[in-house]
Order: sequence, then structure tokens, then C-alpha cells
Amino acid sequence: MSENRRFLLRRRPDGEPVAEDFELVSEPVPELAEGQFLIRNHYASLDPAMRGWMDDADSYMPPIPLNAPVRASTIGIVEQSRADGFEKGQWVMGLHALEDYSVSQAGGFTQPIDPGLVPNVTNYLSLFGAVGMTAYFGLLDVCDPKEGETVLVTGAAGAVGSIVGQLAKIAGCKVIGIAGGAAKCAKLVDRYGYDVAIDYRGKDEATLAVEIAAAAPDGVDVIFENVGGIILDASLTNLAMKGRVGLCGLISEYNSPTPVGARNLWRLIVKRAKIEGLLVADYVERFAEGTVQMGEWAAAGKLVVDEHVDEGLENAYDAFMRLFAGSNQGKMILKIA
Repeated sequence: MSENRRFLLRRRPDGEPVAEDFELVSEPVPELAEGQFLIRNHYASLDPAMRGWMDDADSYMPPIPLNAPVRASTIGIVEQSRADGFEKGQWVMGLHALEDYSVSQAGGFTQPIDPGLVPNVTNYLSLFGAVGMTAYFGLLDVCDPKEGETVLVTGAAGAVGSIVGQLAKIAGCKVIGIAGGAAKCAKLVDRYGYDVAIDYRGKDEATLAVEIAAAAPDGVDVIFENVGGIILDASLTNLAMKGRVGLCGLISEYNSPTPVGARNLWRLIVKRAKIEGLLVADYVERFAEGTVQMGEWAAAGKLVVDEHVDEGLENAYDAFMRLFAGSNQGKMILKIA
């Protein structure tokens, strides 16, 4: 435990990140002050939101400082502790960084977890972590789907979208998913229970709008938006009266120097619809509620989750870029330890 490898942000990405924006370095393992504890990170969650944290822009979280390790949610084991309530050997989860060892302190966001309560400890980064809670509260609280309504999910084969579709089916809705490629569209139907899957690849906004209309002739009551751009515009064209849009992400815009933006917002006026941004941090105090209910549905076979685990801190850049290439086959996780 003499070295701490850290994946640093060396410069702000200009559009799509390149390997030269980062550097893997080795530094001494930090000493602990009173009230702190040292975590050996075993797994890190890789999420599209991390791309936004790399920009020097106003957001819901401060930018990652240059020459600091890339911020990420991790799960790991306490190696040393000078903090009450955290003991050596204890599993914990929190917002830390892409590094071997992280320092945290009592009273922060780091919380103990019990690996015995889940099939795999990595489930705390997927179904029972921020991803699962985003899907749960984003759909059921923000979008408020009713039985018999039609729900459209963009980025439907992604970590959040795949869970949202299943939750919408549990709520008794017809569910349409938009994803990239025949394999992912087949997975939406065969594994996640979507009623209809639409492949966006090679299609313009007008074509997508027609395909959505064919799948939802009475309009779409709920749009759970993860992508933005022409996919959002095509979806807005098909809003039903009093429709709701839950704005979870805009991954098509994150690496674009000239974001397209939404051009069909006028449909919200025509259909007297609502759009609301959603952020899982607003629901931290209700996580226990969400995890209990999600656990019951998973145990009953109503929910499945897929995880894509790449190994090695030295592969952090390649693993992160899978999110934008769409080559990950489930929740993107990096194994560090």
C-alpha cells in the first residue's frame, strides 16, 4: 500500500475526450487526519454525466479541477480508519474518484453497504445505486406514468433506460424504446420487455417521427429523455395531450461543440405538456424506499440488470469512451482492485 495510482484530468476536453486529456500517475498513499478513513476502491461507475463534470461550466456539481483525479462513484473496502462508524474491512459506497485509494470522512456522502444483500457487490453501482434510483424516481415520481399510458424511452438500451422500460411495464404501460442497432433493439424486446423498439441509426428526424407515430398512434404520454438532439425533437412531435417529459440526460450533446438543442418545444404548448429536469441527488433521503421496492421486483423476476465490467485503472479512458460509442453491453463499470 505504498502507491496510489490516480487517473488525472490534465486538460479540458474540446468536444470528444482524447487520451491526452488524461494521465495515469502514481503518488504516495495519503496520510489520514482525525475523522478520516482510507478506502481501497474496488469498482467505479462510469457514467455519461462525468463528461459534463470535465468542463469548466456552471452545473449541479463543480467542475473536476485540472490535475485532480476524475470524479466517480465507487465501492470499496475501508483499509484504515480514524473515523467513528467506519472500521477496517467494511464495504462502503460514495462519490470518490478513479484511483486506487480515496480518503473520505465521517459525515460525508460515503455510506456503508452490505454485499450480502445483493447478488453481486457491483449491483450497488447499477440497480441499487444512482442508476437504479434515477430510473425509479425519475419515472415514477417525475413522470408519474398511469396504467394504460404509452411511455417512450430514448437511450433505451443504456443503464438507466433499460431499467426505466421495465419499470414502465410494471406500471402497466405500453413501452417504446429507441436504441442504436439491431442487436440492442432486439435486446429491448427480448430481455427488457419493451413492446416496440426503434433503431435510430441512419435515420433523420422526420423518419423517426413517423416510426414513433406508427408505434403510438394516440401519441406518447411520457417521454423519458436520455439523448436529446433530433431524437428528442422527433419524440416531442408525438406528444399526447397533457404529456410529460422527464429530462434525464442529453448524451448526444455532451461532446458536441455546437449542440443542436431542442427545436420542437412548441409542441409543449400545443399539447399543454410539461417538461421537468430530474437529478437523482434530490432523492437521496428516499433511496431506502427505492432500493426496497426494486429489490422486491428483482427477487420476483420482474427486473433484470446487465453490467459491463472492464478491468484495470490503466484502461479507464477506453472504458469511459464506450459510453459514447455505444459499445458497452450494460451498466459500465471499471474494476480497479
